[in-house]
Amino acid sequence: MNRLMGSRPRTSWMHAGALLAAVVLAEACSNAAGQATRQAQGVPVEVVKVSRISVQRTVDLSGNLMSPDQAKVSSEVAGVVRDVAVQLGQAVQRGQVLVHVEPRELELALERAESALRQTEAQLNMTAGAEVLPPDEQISGVRTALANRDDARTQNIRAEELSKQGLISAVDLEATRTRLKVTDAAYQAALETVHSLKASLQDRRAAYFLAQKKLDDASIKAPVAGSVAERLVQPGEFIKEDTPVVTLVQMDPLKMVTAAQERYASAIHLGMPVQFSVESFPGEIFHGVIVSVSPAVDQLTRTFPIEAELANPNYRLKPGFFAKGVVLTHIDDRVLAVPEQAVSTLAGVSTVYIIDKGKVKAQQVAQGVHQGPLVEIVDGLKGDERLAITNLNQLASGVPVVESKGDAANKAPAAGGGRQP
Repeated sequence: MNRLMGSRPRTSWMHAGALLAAVVLAEACSNAAGQATRQAQGVPVEVVKVSRISVQRTVDLSGNLMSPDQAKVSSEVAGVVRDVAVQLGQAVQRGQVLVHVEPRELELALERAESALRQTEAQLNMTAGAEVLPPDEQISGVRTALANRDDARTQNIRAEELSKQGLISAVDLEATRTRLKVTDAAYQAALETVHSLKASLQDRRAAYFLAQKKLDDASIKAPVAGSVAERLVQPGEFIKEDTPVVTLVQMDPLKMVTAAQERYASAIHLGMPVQFSVESFPGEIFHGVIVSVSPAVDQLTRTFPIEAELANPNYRLKPGFFAKGVVLTHIDDRVLAVPEQAVSTLAGVSTVYIIDKGKVKAQQVAQGVHQGPLVEIVDGLKGDERLAITNLNQLASGVPVVESKGDAANKAPAAGGGRQP
């Protein structure tokens, strides 16, 4: 009795499931029939023509920004640092004083060198600071020796004449001859002394100018314009010669140091423009120009080094920034392009659907660069095709189509004019 009563609900469920399955099957058949009907009538599509545009060709680059001129400024004199006149990060101009070294000892050395120079100038009968050396005959020591020699020569000539007349003894004649030889030797010695003084003058002038330079070097100046990257000494510190005191980096312009693949060796040349961005300024594009291209390719990396120079007047960019950008190589005109919605990509295969006489022809294509709403077609189209841009998931080769009244052909971008950003 219980068994018979328990079987009734189970039977009801079976009837309900069968009824539901019948309803689903009927609906599926209805949809299939509707789709078949629509396909028989033709899939509605909007159509666009293939465009021709201009495309800016580029080569991707990435690299670090560097200062083209970095100087570690050193002291040329030894002494105690009196003060450091610049701060870290400060912009300095060429010739601006960076560090002062205590100058007193250098001032005394200059005074001593100047005293020795003036003494030699006085011995040569020169006024202080005169540049032109006087002739030997105008120097007092030479003039005196020359006068004595001339007098001895005159006395000897007279004695020779008197000796011929027998009016002078042989002893007196020999005395005049001896005096002439002595005064002539004195004259030669005076000339040698003057020549030595002139040579000494050049040496003492050089010593004076060197002492003057060392005094000037007590004020250590910037050899190039730039910004202070390091302060290496502090006031009161004793430093020796050649001690680094400040590191300067040139901030304007900067260089982007990078490398390109060897297949671009014929495409990249000096003077080409460069566009790049850095993480510190997202969305902002900076501009530069290629200034050097290596003539050799690295055999390990198969790349060749290049450098781009860029203006940095406000010092916004800093050496060490990582930059990513492109080299603008050349422009290709009349490149084939279609709207992105006209291309169906599945598993890496790109397909467009050509509409010809109400029928669909599926055509595989190779994509190039994207430019706004358009995508370049590198291979697969001739340029006179008309392509579907709607209902692509319902299309296949041979499927009939009906072009909708909102034909997108009139919406196609005009040929030419566009460039890749």
